[in-house]
Amino acid sequence: MALTIPPPLTVIPPGEGRTGDLGSIGVEFKLWGHDTGGAVAVVEHPFPVGALVPPHLHTREDEYSVVTEGEIGFRSGDREVVLGAGGYITKPRGELHTMWNAGDRPARMIEIISPAGFEEFFREVADLLAAGEPPPPEVLPALAERYGLRLGRPDWLPGLIERYGLTPPPGS
Repeated sequence: MALTIPPPLTVIPPGEGRTGDLGSIGVEFKLWGHDTGGAVAVVEHPFPVGALVPPHLHTREDEYSVVTEGEIGFRSGDREVVLGAGGYITKPRGELHTMWNAGDRPARMIEIISPAGFEEFFREVADLLAAGEPPPPEVLPALAERYGLRLGRPDWLPGLIERYGLTPPPGS
């Protein structure tokens, strides 16, 4: 019988971990795939007022979110909900979904990604935006494709933007 070596103990004190900007929301890296043997990654996302994550679907991972501050709206497929602090939601791979700040103050959520790997997409986007110049238009779609991310522009997006006073994603 082969021995399985567990991943090393990882400790991230409150307020620590690499941070970055993803455009509409921020990212704070807490647990990377190398910390968990590839099982999961954990990030936190601060949502400024008016923030909208463009509709997308994952082909490789599921996401589990926990709202920790404010109110965050979620739409996955044809289901829509607004959750306050302490609310949980699953976002299964293969289903178009979006998230937004549904309130009038900043919000925050914890995102658990399973299996790990997609946190590297967030890292690459944050690195591109930190460079100061907007990336060329072809860079982000190619990056999304590499990580199995599909972007969408569903017909319900304009109504969502209007109802919540959101900042539309580029190209909508």
